[in-house]
Amino acid sequence: MSRPAGREPRRLTRWWRRRSLRTRLTVIAATAIAVSVFVAFQVASELMDWELQDTAEDQLRADSRVLATDAEHAGLAQVQLPPYPGSGRLVRVILPDGSTRTPVGQPALPPVSGRAGRVAQGASTDLMESNDSDEDGYRIYTLRAGDGAVQVARVADDSPINRFGFGMLLIGLLCVVGGALVGRTVARAGLAPIDRLTAAAVRVAHTRVLDADIPDEGGGEIRRLIQSINEMLAALRDSRQAQRLLAEDAAHELKTPLTSLRLNVELLIRLDRRGTLDSALPAESRTRLLNDLGAQVAELSTLAAELTEVARGDVSDESTELLDLADVVVAAATRARSRVPDIEVALDVTSVWVSGRPAALQRAVLNLIDNAGKWSPADQPVQVRLRTEGASAVLEVDDAGPGIDAVDVPRVFDRFYRADSARGLPGSGLGLSIVQRVADAHGGRAAVARSTRGGALLRVDLPATAPPAPIAHRTAGEDTAAR
Repeated sequence: MSRPAGREPRRLTRWWRRRSLRTRLTVIAATAIAVSVFVAFQVASELMDWELQDTAEDQLRADSRVLATDAEHAGLAQVQLPPYPGSGRLVRVILPDGSTRTPVGQPALPPVSGRAGRVAQGASTDLMESNDSDEDGYRIYTLRAGDGAVQVARVADDSPINRFGFGMLLIGLLCVVGGALVGRTVARAGLAPIDRLTAAAVRVAHTRVLDADIPDEGGGEIRRLIQSINEMLAALRDSRQAQRLLAEDAAHELKTPLTSLRLNVELLIRLDRRGTLDSALPAESRTRLLNDLGAQVAELSTLAAELTEVARGDVSDESTELLDLADVVVAAATRARSRVPDIEVALDVTSVWVSGRPAALQRAVLNLIDNAGKWSPADQPVQVRLRTEGASAVLEVDDAGPGIDAVDVPRVFDRFYRADSARGLPGSGLGLSIVQRVADAHGGRAAVARSTRGGALLRVDLPATAPPAPIAHRTAGEDTAAR
């Protein structure tokens, strides 16, 4: 059964990918050296062959000129031919009638070629040719002499090239082995920072300790990799520290309402077991105690919801969409009225389109209204204004309360921060921090200032976008007031 044509390359690719980086570098180094040696051998062999041929041809020309000079003086038929030395040079005289003379005992040369015959007839002065048809190849030089020509030949000898090739093969093998060793050594030295980086990462994974930075070693890509991992570890440390602080702050904030709730419940249970609940707690006191329990449960529920929002680390998983911020503000005001009927909200909103997450934005607006409602007097409404200012959607919520002290302004958006004047009021200190986080997530910002009515003015700026279609302006007379 034949294998599919593309299977072998895929198997080779998978095998290569499973090799370690050190093995890959070693193989690459050895292969590069082997290819370099092979190319060098080919080039050197060609150069050596050309040089040997040029030397042999020069020698043939020199020997031919000597023999031609002797033939011109003594005549082609009478010139004394040098005896055959047993190897190397061979000579031959071509007479005018086409016959030849050779030294006694000399091996027979190939027949005179037509081109060599034309040289003997005076068509040209000389000719260099090769004859590889026999077992032994010859290089034959023909030179015009008198009424004929003389020829000097040598057997083509490939032994120097063969010896050179064998030597280059040995050198190549040694170079490949040495290259593999050098490549592995270089790979080990070059990847040492990676090995230490891997060991450090394994140590962090096993010990869960993020405090130790990895030494910044090496250069180039390795250094940037180590710096990136150190930055990642620093971010993880900051995240863990933030989680720890959140857990500690949450435990602190939960402690007080839970303690109060537990004491009130224990009091009711103890009086009920004694059968003195009605006598020990008159109807008015019992109603007040139950109201306190309800308020404490509501406070715990609000705190749990806000802790969930903060613990997420982002605004939410909902998708971003194009929406009218005025609709979000009106919906948040309606929710604030239903949750706390005593809050009076006066709306002055204009249709402004933004790209955002509806639930997160409504949560932020609701927190702003709830915060203002804590401070605004009963006869003074919370004013909510929404307008376009340049390329921004500007939302302002102000109250007629005592305002925010200058010492508290820098920390008003910190998590769990509550001014001294707000210690006795309900709340967790998370509402405004959620507002700032929502604003940041939408590319905006949150700020605090003093209202013209003397209270606090909280402002949120968000990037505005073009509406999908012409939207009618909502005038102040058409605004809805939630009471």
